[in-house]
Amino acid sequence: MAGIANIAKIPELKRRVLFTLVMLAVYRIGCFIPTPGVDAEALMAFFARQQRTIFGLFDMFSGGALERLSVFALGIMPYISASIIMELLKVVIPAIDRLYKEGEAGTKKIKQYTRYGTLVIAAIQGLGISFALEGMGGAEGAVVLNPGWSFRLMTLLTLASGTAFIMWLGEMITERGIGNGISLIIFAGIVARMPSAIISTVQLIKTGELPLLLMLLLIVMMVAVVGIIVFVERAQRRIPVQYARRVVGRRMFGGQTTHLPLKVNVSGVIPPIFASSLLMFPATLGSFIENEKIRYFFDLVSPGFWLHEVLYVLLIIFFCYFYTAVTFNPVDVADNLKKWGGYIPGLRPGKPTSDYIDRILTRITLGGAIYVSAVCVLPTILVSRFNVPFYFGGTALLIVVGVAMDTMAQIESHMLTRHYEGFMKKRMGRVRR
Repeated sequence: MAGIANIAKIPELKRRVLFTLVMLAVYRIGCFIPTPGVDAEALMAFFARQQRTIFGLFDMFSGGALERLSVFALGIMPYISASIIMELLKVVIPAIDRLYKEGEAGTKKIKQYTRYGTLVIAAIQGLGISFALEGMGGAEGAVVLNPGWSFRLMTLLTLASGTAFIMWLGEMITERGIGNGISLIIFAGIVARMPSAIISTVQLIKTGELPLLLMLLLIVMMVAVVGIIVFVERAQRRIPVQYARRVVGRRMFGGQTTHLPLKVNVSGVIPPIFASSLLMFPATLGSFIENEKIRYFFDLVSPGFWLHEVLYVLLIIFFCYFYTAVTFNPVDVADNLKKWGGYIPGLRPGKPTSDYIDRILTRITLGGAIYVSAVCVLPTILVSRFNVPFYFGGTALLIVVGVAMDTMAQIESHMLTRHYEGFMKKRMGRVRR
């Protein structure tokens, strides 16, 4: 608490935190501005039946904006999809891989291409949603008031513009605020649902449907799970690296010992997002199909069934290895160490070093994949076994804890920098006197 109180004492940090809060408030206000031409009540009734489909996943990341079909209905998912596509393309397209290695100029180009890709994906999704909305109907009535191309183009422009605005908000937060803007927007969307979950839980306790003792045990378990996530997300396998001494002119460089940190969870939250998206497609298709036999097959891979959980764990493990292989190249790391005169004690530079790093990375990735799988399967256990009225765990919890840790680390970094500057000014003042 003392650290948070010190934010007000540092003008620049205070300004950044206030700017971030204002931008997040603007985002949350936009989540309640509806897209024209849609019957909100019929749409809410439809989404009440879609919590276990791909629509429920996207609605979670958009903070409920999708079920209202607000101007921010697509959320930041198109930007995330475009970023992931760019990461994958650098493996197959050498020109993009070279851009990643060109420093600041290459980074600007990558950001520019990512923005273009975001707008294209948002436009395609917006048009697809407009067609899907026109096909919805049932006991609640038609969702679209006036179907036709005027509605489709309006929806496309509204949703694509909303995504572009969110992308701009995220970049402004990253540049002028505190923390990663895109991650904080996702964080805000997920956390926005906490008050309603708390209210429904209190009501169940009052009516006796959820025993108070069970709730206390769940709270203890929640604290333990959050502690485990914080511990594992910070966990590293440190490989010692020694730098050889080099003489340049009359100066000697190098000779120090450092380490190469390898995170246990290198891939972050990308594997559960990929796995959830793939597994929720059958459930989404099943919600639109009337054939009982086909729907029964799709229901087997829906959340709550054992086959879904098994496939979910296997897909998470697969994507953990896949995304780690895409984003971390042991050969490049070994080449960079060799270039700067570094080596791992007991190993020759080059291929022996890259093979050693790859072997270590393979082992810790398995541990990270098991950890992510356990956290992501937790919500299903809580809901099915204990009848808990909220989801605790999974991708949402990993994002919330990870973003909170990164943001607090940036705040602490600003504070340490400020204290260091103040210390230096005091020292300079004493020297002058």
